[in-house]
Amino acid sequence: MLCWGNASYGQLGLGGIDEEIVIEPRKCEFFHGKKVCDVGCGLKHTVFLLDDGTVYTCGCNDLGQLGHEKPRKKPEHVVALDAQIIVAVSGGESHTLALNDKGQIFSWGLGSDGQLGLNNFEECVRVPRNIKCLSDVQIAQVACGYRHSHALSKGGQVFSWGQNQFGQLGLGMHGSSISTPQIIQSLQGIPFAQLSAGGAHSFAITLSGAVFGWGRNKFGQLGLNDTNDRWFPALLKSLRSQRVIYVSCGEDHTAALTKEGGVFTFGAGGYGQLGHNSTNHEINPRKVFELMGNIVTQISCGRQHTLAFTPSSGKMYSFGLGGNGQLGTRSTCNRKSPAPVKGPFVASAAPIESGKKWHHVLNCSFLSWYIFTSAVAILLHSNPDHFNTSSKFSGVDMNMARLLFHRKVLRKYKPTTSVWLQIAASLEKNLLPRLTNSPPDIESLRLYLTLPECPLFSDQNNYVTITIPFAKSIIMLKEAALKVLGNWWSTFEGMLFQRLVELYKEVVVYLLRMHKLGIPSIEENNIISVCKSLLTNVLLLQVSERAGHIIEYDKFYIHELDDLVDIRNDYITWFQRQMFPSVILCPQGPDSLVTLCRYPFVFDAQAKTTLLQTDAVLQMQMAVDQAQMQNLSSLFMPVESVNPCLILIVRRDNIVGDTMEVLRKSKNVDYKKPLKVIFVAEEAVDAGGVRKEFFLLIMKELMDPKYGMFRYYEESRLIWFSNKTFEEFDLFNLIGIICGLAIYNLTIVELQFPVALYKKLLKKKPTLDDLKELTPDVGRSLQALLDYPEDDLEETFCLNFTVKLTNCIWFIQCKIITQYAVQYDTPPDHNAFAARLHSLHSCTVA
Repeated sequence: MLCWGNASYGQLGLGGIDEEIVIEPRKCEFFHGKKVCDVGCGLKHTVFLLDDGTVYTCGCNDLGQLGHEKPRKKPEHVVALDAQIIVAVSGGESHTLALNDKGQIFSWGLGSDGQLGLNNFEECVRVPRNIKCLSDVQIAQVACGYRHSHALSKGGQVFSWGQNQFGQLGLGMHGSSISTPQIIQSLQGIPFAQLSAGGAHSFAITLSGAVFGWGRNKFGQLGLNDTNDRWFPALLKSLRSQRVIYVSCGEDHTAALTKEGGVFTFGAGGYGQLGHNSTNHEINPRKVFELMGNIVTQISCGRQHTLAFTPSSGKMYSFGLGGNGQLGTRSTCNRKSPAPVKGPFVASAAPIESGKKWHHVLNCSFLSWYIFTSAVAILLHSNPDHFNTSSKFSGVDMNMARLLFHRKVLRKYKPTTSVWLQIAASLEKNLLPRLTNSPPDIESLRLYLTLPECPLFSDQNNYVTITIPFAKSIIMLKEAALKVLGNWWSTFEGMLFQRLVELYKEVVVYLLRMHKLGIPSIEENNIISVCKSLLTNVLLLQVSERAGHIIEYDKFYIHELDDLVDIRNDYITWFQRQMFPSVILCPQGPDSLVTLCRYPFVFDAQAKTTLLQTDAVLQMQMAVDQAQMQNLSSLFMPVESVNPCLILIVRRDNIVGDTMEVLRKSKNVDYKKPLKVIFVAEEAVDAGGVRKEFFLLIMKELMDPKYGMFRYYEESRLIWFSNKTFEEFDLFNLIGIICGLAIYNLTIVELQFPVALYKKLLKKKPTLDDLKELTPDVGRSLQALLDYPEDDLEETFCLNFTVKLTNCIWFIQCKIITQYAVQYDTPPDHNAFAARLHSLHSCTVA
């Protein structure tokens, strides 16, 4: 044990020496043969922790900060802690904290600002007392500032208490001191690795190196590019990518150590304590360039000086105030840049240890060396490269997370055991309620990736209490956080991504079954719960689409809908809400009436066929009613009577010409009426058979090579638009109208187009590979066709046809023409369904 600096109060533990300052490192003989594993330095006192869990103190004891009444010039045993096995200590200006192996904190010394956490403001407490209000919380780390204190629980919660004049507690409260530990709510859910407290400011770093600071900022000691105090923790963005593993706070300055061994300093620099060869203050983190080339493994800030250790060279560097010999340079001069500390330090190749303890130094210098209750316990098993966590990279090894859950939980405990029940209760009551819609750092979002891998989430007994509330927390995330989560999801392998989709499909099916059975306990929250689950899969669908289909679109289909939901009634309810949005159709209010038609991506081809048929019947009935109303009005007013049906009277030998003539004279509203076809000189009544024959004949005629509109590819048995045609432009329009009328009248027409056409209809950009379906030898000449801008489509016959189809065939929403139509459904916007079908109500053909 080496020590140097101010010895006027006996705080160096050297006994009754004559010197008041020690200007170079000196051995502390008291600890010869003993192993010191932690040291805490106050303003005028020091606390030592030995490897056997015993605590010794020395120095000033005016305010009881030593915890005993023995001589103060050399270390004395704190007998009051004999019954405890202490594992960590920390010293403030005039108070001391000790942490035992059970996660309990003991405090003593000055308490006038509540810094002891004992629920009072006693001037001094001379015997260590347990902070009882934290007895139910397992603490992992403690840190003392001048007159405030912090503690980090094993569950990841950060507690603070004491003086709050500058916001150093991080609670958002102004001014008032607090005598009992309080949770810093804004830091909930973030996995922290270390806490540090200075004069009146504080810092915390996360497992992946994110740095948060709060409190006094007069000299820029928070590194936030200003000098404004912070009452809440603020993310130090300039250090986010630096892989910070340790932070140390002085009175008004701060030092940060990176994984690569670099040192950044900021704040007050009046004594040179920043090491930048100047006495300027720095409001932004600035690298200590004179330490570059050396890998620093430990740093420590004193009140107004800084230490850095480089094991490879065996050198300790110091800079800053030196008036009390605290620089260890055999001088009392200040140093503005790093200077070697005199001492017998030994070179070694020891690597940087991000979890190792370094010690807060004030006026003297010393050298020495769970799983579901919180986000931290889960994220501790993240990817070893977690320091690279960013908006594009989560830093989580998802396979490892899955193994963790299944090995540690599923295999070890049976689902019926009390352990499972305790874990489920902890998730429900402790973790999920703490999730916020705006996490303070992206690192806390990693929880949203790992938690669904927990077997409890796929247990039906936990759907309502755990799985659905978690879905709510996802959909309530603000845009920035949701974007990051989406980026991380997009990197999932297909199987992993599909497991997440399947989870919420199963939740929806379960809820719909309970709803159908009328289970009272489920009934009340069923509607909202279904929405949360579906919206979660909406988000996943959007991610999958943007990432180029992580899984196929049909993996989102819920095939059980036909059995669990009356799709016809669901559509009618949805349709009424679109037509009459201001009318409350449900006694419980409009929000209690969920319609699955808002989420069209869950419908398979069979369900979409039902929707199409329902809509057609509804639209036809409305058109007939409108015609009858007009005919009724014609009896009393000078208005023209109309036929309630769209009548096509055609000749077989001129079917195209006759059809075009009728359709040219028809109005948009006529296309919504039921279609009846009459072949000239034939007496057959159109009960559906004549109509089907008509569509078959006219489509066959329009596809005839004599019109030159389409080219047939023998190899693929597909058709595409011919680049040369001498027919009238109206024929393309006619084909679009015919297709729309066929589907509207529940008749399927066979159009053997490649997938590129259906992508165009959905405003998706086709690729050259899509058109290669036509023939493997298709060349680059087709690329020009694909690159046509939408504004120029009117100039090209073939692509104008797609425009007409987009306007005419509103049934694209239901996708039953071909297998391609089923595969390439509407964009994943749950409002798109409403928008597409609503356009039909006003105009079918542009």
